[in-house]
Amino acid sequence: MSRGFLTRNIAYLPPKHEQASSLRLLPPSPFCPRRRSGQPATIYCSRLYSPQLWLLLHQLNLTRWPELGAEGDSQSKFSPYNTQTTSTASTPTKKIHSVAQVPYMTARIFPNNFTYSFPVSSGLKFVRFYFYPATYGAVDKSKSFFSVTANDFTLLKNFSAFLTMLTLEPPAAVVVKEFIIPVLRTQFLNITFISLNSYAFINGIEVVSIPNNLYMDNTRDHTKFVDYNTFFYFDGTTALETMYRLNVGGKDVSGVDDTGMFRTWVDDSPYVLIDNFGMTVYDLPNDTIRYTTETPSYTAPEIVYKTFRSMGSNVTANLNSNLTWKFTVDAGFNYLFRLHFCETLQQAVYENDRVFKIFINSQTAEVNADVILWSGSQGIPVYKDYIVFTPNGNQRKIDLLLALHPNVDAKPQCLDALLNGVEIFKLNRSDGSFGRHNPYGVVVPTSPEGNEKLTETKRMSPRIIAVIIVISVSVIILGFISFRMGKRAKKLVSRKVGGSNCSPLPSHLCFHFSFAEIKAATKNFDDGLIIGVGGFGNVYKGYVEDGSCSTVAIKRLKSGSQQGAHEFTTEISTLSKLRHRHIVSLIGYCDEDREMILVYEYMNCGTLRDHLYGTDNPPLTWKRRLDICIGAALGLEYLHTGTNHLIIHRDVKTTNILLNENWVAKVSDFGLCKIGPTNVSITHISTAVKGSFGYLDPEYFKLQHLTEKSDVYSFGVVLCEILCARPPLVRTALKKQVNLAEWFRECYHEDKLDEIVDPFLKNGIKPECLKKFVEVTMSCLLHDRSKRPSMKDVVGGLQFALQLQGSSCDSPNIPELDD
Repeated sequence: MSRGFLTRNIAYLPPKHEQASSLRLLPPSPFCPRRRSGQPATIYCSRLYSPQLWLLLHQLNLTRWPELGAEGDSQSKFSPYNTQTTSTASTPTKKIHSVAQVPYMTARIFPNNFTYSFPVSSGLKFVRFYFYPATYGAVDKSKSFFSVTANDFTLLKNFSAFLTMLTLEPPAAVVVKEFIIPVLRTQFLNITFISLNSYAFINGIEVVSIPNNLYMDNTRDHTKFVDYNTFFYFDGTTALETMYRLNVGGKDVSGVDDTGMFRTWVDDSPYVLIDNFGMTVYDLPNDTIRYTTETPSYTAPEIVYKTFRSMGSNVTANLNSNLTWKFTVDAGFNYLFRLHFCETLQQAVYENDRVFKIFINSQTAEVNADVILWSGSQGIPVYKDYIVFTPNGNQRKIDLLLALHPNVDAKPQCLDALLNGVEIFKLNRSDGSFGRHNPYGVVVPTSPEGNEKLTETKRMSPRIIAVIIVISVSVIILGFISFRMGKRAKKLVSRKVGGSNCSPLPSHLCFHFSFAEIKAATKNFDDGLIIGVGGFGNVYKGYVEDGSCSTVAIKRLKSGSQQGAHEFTTEISTLSKLRHRHIVSLIGYCDEDREMILVYEYMNCGTLRDHLYGTDNPPLTWKRRLDICIGAALGLEYLHTGTNHLIIHRDVKTTNILLNENWVAKVSDFGLCKIGPTNVSITHISTAVKGSFGYLDPEYFKLQHLTEKSDVYSFGVVLCEILCARPPLVRTALKKQVNLAEWFRECYHEDKLDEIVDPFLKNGIKPECLKKFVEVTMSCLLHDRSKRPSMKDVVGGLQFALQLQGSSCDSPNIPELDD
């Protein structure tokens, strides 16, 4: 047999029989372990979907799978006739013991375009690519950039397996990409590797048929967009990329233990926001799972429905928190969320025993999630699908939150929530592309001319153009504001806002916009104008016309939210009274037709986080970072000492620090703020914990005692982010590196700060400046809040660090720091 890719056929069904109804037991094979004597026949492989499957491997060890036929791809009917002359087979120069022999220890190298053509029946197909980015012979792994297409879909574009491997969390030496591709009447699945002035390679390709009604079924109801009054219809122009597939509350489930399609389900614990807080994991292996025609046995393995995660029995904790998972995804795409449920505990036997809300991307997906109502009985699994839109803003990566919370209004027997499994898929763009940027913003030109164009583009970036435009209209904006303040200020009476009673809104301090004006400013809330998505709702870039055109930021809260209504009035009543260079300006609001909308000055450069990590924006210089730190600190100092009453922000983080066209930092988002104690004898406010994980003051979290020193701690975390250019929490990192503040503290005491500082800065910080900056940061992060500095002291320390930095930016190394 030739040294080439090998093909295996497992449980083959002729194309005309490849239908969703073709369910039968697979014969004993390595992918379905033989049942031991006395073992229930219903575990794992009891009733599987029988797929038509090909797996291309190089140098397959046939002694492992003796039942499987195989052929070398150099002579395969799936490969071009000139395989030997258009590609080469190779093995890695160095082998890692932990990397499996099959399929990763051999590869096919393509210096030119290369196509595999699979004759398949029409319908959906899993296509999996296996990459081991090693050095093959004289070929450099870091210089492999290529694209991959499947029929009309671009699955990978300018793809580097090496760079992708470097950013995997948790770390891994191999890369697996899984897609779901619809094959129409062509009866062929053509997979093409396109080399981009370098070379392409592949270690293994797997193609598995899928029941046509499993993931994209037009015979059932269409799938609704979360928080949008529109629907998504699947057709032959839609493909999916698997982003996450979780066995919630359980352990990893290998492809061998799937339902015939060799899907991998992983433990959900790295994605849960708060470990071991008010949550219980259940594993009930003896429960009976009863599949139905709506949820066939191939939907998910039994083990997925026998394990789940619940909030637990602490009602007080449940009512004051959410059960939340965080998923990092590519911005600018639609995503399909599939949530799996199955009630098996005696807590929920009848309808309304357990009712909860489901939030995706901080928007309501379900108000009354009742698994028994959906399924009809205990032990019957059910799943729900939701489409989520993510805007294409400044960040190339964004975090999507999935959160569950008990529905108190439904008066259920159990104030709890549960989830068994999660699948998240990315949908292709209208041009059929799943393309994304490589990690670290690497761009690979497709030709020498492209390289020249890239250089020219760098000379005149969009930001520079935007700054010129904004400066030219700044005088018009100021004139517009003066005109509107004099002409359109209205005196309002107390009214209903979002369905709740609220105090009178201060129209004498900001404008009142009609809903018609807001719709006109946002082109009827055009998705193309979305510049941000947060817990409050979507933020749109708007244009207000009144003799001239002014750019504003318009934040729209989802109507009907009681909590949002409170934050809405809090932000108006607080922010409308604040006037400071480093506080974002509130221009006006709209509260018509149960709408809750805020209109701010437009901050051209976006959020501070947009320029630190997960972005295509160039890194900020150290001098600019210091200026931003000082500006944000001055804004917080004003809140603490510059108003009639102490104002505690409660949600200080890098996404709430905005930057205008001149890089002036301004503190924003005052929906969670609190007025501090008005009596000098009172040292704190007792209040429920609110804020953002990773930034929360430990004493506030533990005691529920809020002071202005809670803002100081959060700002200390911001300083860590600015110096290290990484998020405050990375759940999939090594244990000691999960929490940035704790890791920063540990590195400081062990004289290892050089391991954590942003590599871009390592030659740009004077030793004495860094020492002072770290001193300020460490003082903010002290666990004993009484020892933390005031924001006035923080401002002074940062200004002194800036003086120490001076104008020099050529310090050779990161200095060692004394304890």
